[in-house]
Amino acid sequence: MSFLEAKGITKTFGGLRAVDRLDFAVEKGEILGLIGPNGSGKSTAMSMVMGLHRPDGGSILLDGTDVAGWSPNRIAERGVSMVFQHSRPLQQQTVLQNVLIACLPNRLLNLRVSPEQRDKAIEALRLVGLESEQDKWPSELPFAGLRRLELAKSLARDPQLLLLDEPFAGLSASEVREFSDLIRNLRGAGRALILVDHNVRSVRALVDRAVAMSSGQKIAEGHPDAVLADENVRRVYLGGAGSEHAGEAARIEAVGTPILSVSHLNVRYGKAQALSDVSLDVVDKGVTAVVGLNGAGKTSLFNAITGFVGAEGEISFAGKSLKGTPAHEIARAGIVLCPETRELFGDMSVLENLNMGGMHLAAADRKERLAFVEHIFPRLGERRSQFARTLSGGEQQQLAIGRALMMKPRLLLIDEPTLGLAPIVMDVISESIEALRRSGELSLLIAEQNMTFASRHADRIYLMEHGAIEWSGGADRFAAEAGARIL
Repeated sequence: MSFLEAKGITKTFGGLRAVDRLDFAVEKGEILGLIGPNGSGKSTAMSMVMGLHRPDGGSILLDGTDVAGWSPNRIAERGVSMVFQHSRPLQQQTVLQNVLIACLPNRLLNLRVSPEQRDKAIEALRLVGLESEQDKWPSELPFAGLRRLELAKSLARDPQLLLLDEPFAGLSASEVREFSDLIRNLRGAGRALILVDHNVRSVRALVDRAVAMSSGQKIAEGHPDAVLADENVRRVYLGGAGSEHAGEAARIEAVGTPILSVSHLNVRYGKAQALSDVSLDVVDKGVTAVVGLNGAGKTSLFNAITGFVGAEGEISFAGKSLKGTPAHEIARAGIVLCPETRELFGDMSVLENLNMGGMHLAAADRKERLAFVEHIFPRLGERRSQFARTLSGGEQQQLAIGRALMMKPRLLLIDEPTLGLAPIVMDVISESIEALRRSGELSLLIAEQNMTFASRHADRIYLMEHGAIEWSGGADRFAAEAGARIL
């Protein structure tokens, strides 16, 4: 029997089945990788193993005991620990004190750390290469050091099963290699490890087996090379024959006057470098796509263009520099963002949400614009009086795009338009993008993980990885030239 065995685990959030009858197992001394695009259910599966989400069905056998539905602290006591993607150390405690707190007994009546636990904390810091940094404050550590600290906090409890959520997020290529070596050493100690990460190439080089997921289901399992060569897996990441838009000729790269130019853009969040020397152009009245896996930097790029985050470098729109321009003035100049999170007003009607987007327009212009939006999305016209929170996911996405269109943008940025949508709803969004192209009144810049969808619409594609542009060109060349960079 495997040390951990998940059988048919299922989790539903509202009407969305995030994980659907998933099976996987991991042995002691083995590293298992869960891969798949954003929204495929990987992190939800990990959260069910850790007890953060209660499964709606199935079993999770840990060393023969079904722990499905147990609380996180009970599962932790059975030897399971999870390293989360975001580092959140206690800033008023030293590096060693942060690890010691993780060693505290699970009882309110005993909050003292024994000498044995202190030895374990120091050993954990040694394992991750931070023993010499134990008296420093977390703020003195580099970003990679903070990731190591999170790992040390988990190792201090001597887990038999270690869950790693996005261990490579925000790390440079050299730091990824160092972190990979560290994880390999942990396997050598006889632990079982499961990791989720969007850096597919790094996962491929590290894990013993891979489970590929899409839409909550397992689509392939086995040796990582075999899994990443699987036709279904390549279709999920890159598209191709048999995809929802198969048979359509890829667009030839368009050449024209750029309405937006981004030059040598850099963005940092504290110690993490989100964008590194990014340059791109958006052709006027065309469709440009920025593709890449989750964490590649697409949203950071959009937030920098629209003024929501500070950036170094140059951004020019219609020939004018946007340097130092606040976000509201960028929006008034004609650059409008439809965010990945939609940000609708749930307790307002569809019509009220749309009117919020067009509130700067005169009454006659707003009426005309509303007619245009409802022509693009007829469903919104049928749902005018319905509260936004009661709409389906696809209808909410239409409303988010429609509200952005009410601002009469010259350049519309749409962040992950297909995220979490069923194929039939993707077709509606796809038709709306083509209708906007035909209207000839605006340019589109789309951030997308669904590379099939992007290839269908884009005149030019930019591939992002680790916050940098790794490839650019026409959709007709994308799969052949850029696919190897992703898988």
